Amino acid sequence: MNYGQFFIGGTSIMVVEKLSRLTSCFDAFRRIVLHKMLTRCSAIDVVKTRIQIDPAFARSSMLSAGRSIIASEGPKGLLTGFGPTAVGYLVQGGAKFSGYEFFADILLTPLEATRIRLVSDRTYASGLVTGFTRLAREGGLQDMYAGFLPILCKQIPYAIGQFTINEFCHELAFQQMTEERKRTLSPYSRFGIALGSGIVAGFAAAILSHPADTLLSQINKGHGPKGSMTHRLVTLSKQIGPVGIWAGLGPRMIMTAGLVAGQFIIYGGIKEALHAPPGIEIHKGDD
Repeated sequence: MNYGQFFIGGTSIMVVEKLSRLTSCFDAFRRIVLHKMLTRCSAIDVVKTRIQIDPAFARSSMLSAGRSIIASEGPKGLLTGFGPTAVGYLVQGGAKFSGYEFFADILLTPLEATRIRLVSDRTYASGLVTGFTRLAREGGLQDMYAGFLPILCKQIPYAIGQFTINEFCHELAFQQMTEERKRTLSPYSRFGIALGSGIVAGFAAAILSHPADTLLSQINKGHGPKGSMTHRLVTLSKQIGPVGIWAGLGPRMIMTAGLVAGQFIIYGGIKEALHAPPGIEIHKGDD
């Protein structure tokens, strides 16, 4: 198996411009949605993080929190931390779709720490480079990787839910079809199945990983006692409580549904264009 092709498929959206034309449905989706996906997801991520770590937004809905941020900081406030978000999704997506979740999280952890500091404190730095530099200078590796354990606890169930539920939804859809119907599916039908499966998988991934995501935001904000990471996470969980641990789930589900669906559609389209081998299908034997 050529993992280089899968890495390209996970990271290189721009390579689509130089490949043979994909289906008109995929092209339309790419033009209309994907060019704006990162900016919109970044805005939702800002709202989600504020709800998680700012007591003033603890009981706010996504819309009311978003309006408050715009009123006090202007529209640019919703794009705080866009640099770490974009770079983080790029490197983490490439490594994850190549099959290396652990190494993907090593790359993502300091970028996520930078993003959370930028979102929680608008005066922390002006952007990715200055924020990352300040974090490395003042906190060193200890602060850069303070969130490594919670990010593993977040990303592992996220990845399991993302891939497992997406595959399950595809199988569920195709089980209802005859072999002839499968062979003659139109690009629009395939796109609909991929989009629907990706959205459901995104919802599942968000729910499975959200408690760890909340703890990650709290850790990178500097909350919690001193001590080992396990002790800090257990103590923070008790302090936040069963309600607070799910704060910001709604915005994150919306954000994740768009990201996961977009990733699978891009990944599948580029794999097809690169003539990469298909995934291995596992079928249950007949009784």
